[in-house]
Amino acid sequence: MNLPPESHAGASQDLFLTQGEERLEDVSRLRGMFPDLPVEALVKEDLLRLGISFSAEALKYCADFKRKSYFIFSFDMVPIDEMAQEENLSAPEEIQLNGGAWDLRRTTVSVRVNPYSPWRADMAGDQLTLSCGDQAISHIDLQPVPEYYLETLENGQPVHEVAPTIEWGYLVYLTVYRKCQYFGFKEECRFCDINENYRQQVKAGRPYRTVKPMDEVLEALSILDRVNSPSKAYTLTGGSVTRSLKGQGEAEFYANYARAIEEKFPGRWIPKAVTQALPEDEQQILKDAGIQIYHPNYEIWDEELFPILCPGKTAYVGRDEWHRRIIAATDIFGAENVIPNFVAGIEMSRPHGYTDPEQAVESTREGLQFFMSQGVCPRFTVWCPEPLSPLVVDRKNAGELQPPAPLEYHARLLVAWRDCHKEHGLPVPPGYGPPGAGNAIFSVSSFMDVIEVDENGN
Repeated sequence: MNLPPESHAGASQDLFLTQGEERLEDVSRLRGMFPDLPVEALVKEDLLRLGISFSAEALKYCADFKRKSYFIFSFDMVPIDEMAQEENLSAPEEIQLNGGAWDLRRTTVSVRVNPYSPWRADMAGDQLTLSCGDQAISHIDLQPVPEYYLETLENGQPVHEVAPTIEWGYLVYLTVYRKCQYFGFKEECRFCDINENYRQQVKAGRPYRTVKPMDEVLEALSILDRVNSPSKAYTLTGGSVTRSLKGQGEAEFYANYARAIEEKFPGRWIPKAVTQALPEDEQQILKDAGIQIYHPNYEIWDEELFPILCPGKTAYVGRDEWHRRIIAATDIFGAENVIPNFVAGIEMSRPHGYTDPEQAVESTREGLQFFMSQGVCPRFTVWCPEPLSPLVVDRKNAGELQPPAPLEYHARLLVAWRDCHKEHGLPVPPGYGPPGAGNAIFSVSSFMDVIEVDENGN
């Protein structure tokens, strides 16, 4: 699966269909193993780990809807210069699966372009449809272009390049620093392509700037406010600051944006920030600036794999101190508002990771228990091997593939997360929209989809 162009060139339709049959058999097998998991979550996780391909007709149709903004990482499985159909210009930001042959409940999925994926968007008459191999799965709905996406700032900068929205319009994603100061082989997180994605986007002509000017962010948000954007939250984020940026440390750099936004738009959005796990005095700077929800992402729990996959974070902070700071943040933000992310699947990355899905999830479950028993609820993003990330580049240089974690890993993880969340009686994580299959809008994993709710959504 996810074969690179040189391996896939000339592949027959029979191979494509065979891959689709394998995926459907795997989904069926896991439905039998975990009958209480929504089938929608299994399909969503497989789309996130393998990506989706588009027919030419589908791309032409998608071009009239809200397109990928490449808001921080590539979240693709081929680089832009290998997209023969220029998918980067037409592919949608997200899709919603709904109805169709499998009668799926509405399911929001982030689009990860992979021209070699057996999960395929194509046209059936005038209806965009998801298929796998030769089997139709569901209808695909797209988000119309938001009104403010058509506007520009006074300097001509497109508003959506400054303040794009994701999660079907719920979240304004403010990547105010587009690079990361964890540089090079000795510092970069091995699964991350933030710096390389910046370079490929600039090369492709997208108007990226390393730092988004404060006045442009405020002007863009003024437009969202004026047109009554349905967005409910914003995330301030970007790369880590290990030295200084604009003469400031990481906390003060991001806090400046929060202060300005909260002064101009008090109470308009739920303020969230993704930073490193900062010392408590720097966490307080974010809190005092108005940040309500704090995301000090710990990436991977496993004690042996953390220093291998996160060498910079190991060198500058260290795994134990990172975890200590996450727990300390509960006294500043409140436990329910400390929501660290981990990258689901990198536990099985080659050559150092687990080879057995059950063992990989057991390692991750240990981390879930550690945090959830103290009121902290981690969330996760499904790892797709981005082609410009060190994990993928290193394997390619060795003449080998870096496959994603198997779907069984993701199924087991969803069960582990759901059960741990229930065991500790934790609330629905704030700032992510509605929970439950058919309702969730968080698009880069299914953790919100598997939270069980009653018929009234409670």
